[in-house]
Amino acid sequence: QVQLVESGGGLVQAGDSLRLSCAASTRTFSTYIMGWFRQAPGKAREFVAAVSRRGDSTDYADGVKGRFTISRDNAKNTVWLQMNSLKAEDTAVYYCAADSTIRAGVMITTIRYDYDYWGRGTQVTVSS
Repeated sequence: QVQLVESGGGLVQAGDSLRLSCAASTRTFSTYIMGWFRQAPGKAREFVAAVSRRGDSTDYADGVKGRFTISRDNAKNTVWLQMNSLKAEDTAVYYCAADSTIRAGVMITTIRYDYDYWGRGTQVTVSS
């Protein structure tokens, strides 16, 4: 079992930056692929970013490439999402997620249903 707790959300203006954090309560954090997803009102939860177990591979949704950066520190059991140049359309609840399944040849996944542990989310609101 893994408990994930997000923090760092808030209300900002368009063009501002935010850094989300996700702290994981597990002794085996380095065995999990970690991801960030978001859900805007009335919309499905969507992939934002993911990082491999060792932190050496990342993937991003097209709409955030070049603006968002995902990173992790396995010694601190923490994953971050640095969000720059925020836009009104980035407004959503942001969720941290962990994928515990080891799949041959798979270092990273963008598929929501591959993730089996989820945090409760943190609200990010970007005003224009």
